[in-house]
Parts: sequence; C-alpha cells; structure tokens
Amino acid sequence: MGERSQEEKIAALVEKDPEFKSLVQEHRTLDGKLKEFDRKVYLSPDEEMERKRLQKLKLAKKDKIAQRLSGQ
Repeated sequence: MGERSQEEKIAALVEKDPEFKSLVQEHRTLDGKLKEFDRKVYLSPDEEMERKRLQKLKLAKKDKIAQRLSGQ
C-alpha cells in the first residue's frame, strides 16, 4: 500500500530495538535542552559553547537514527 511514514518506521524500531529506542530518547532530550537555550534572550559564552556542543550531539544522534532507518 506504499511506503510507511518515517514516524511509523521509528515507532516500529523503537518497539523492537532497545538501542534504537535509547538513541531516539537521547535525541529528544537534546532537542529539549536546545529549546531551553533558544528561549533565552542572551547566552553567556559558556552557554553558547554548550549550545553548540548539544547541537553537534543532536546531529550525530540524528545521523545514527537515519542510518538505522535506511538499513531497514
């Protein structure tokens, strides 16, 4: 009947693969932390460095998620 949506693929993998579930949860956690930084009007230099570090981590998680999805 056609391709399953990305969300359906993620949900199916989360159900059967604890490592993938952990990846998705970590990605969501990082996203939440980045949104906290985005709500601030001003970031200190340390906060800016932390924000960049979190962005890189989030991107790395996203890449791993995409790799796992394409392997299905």
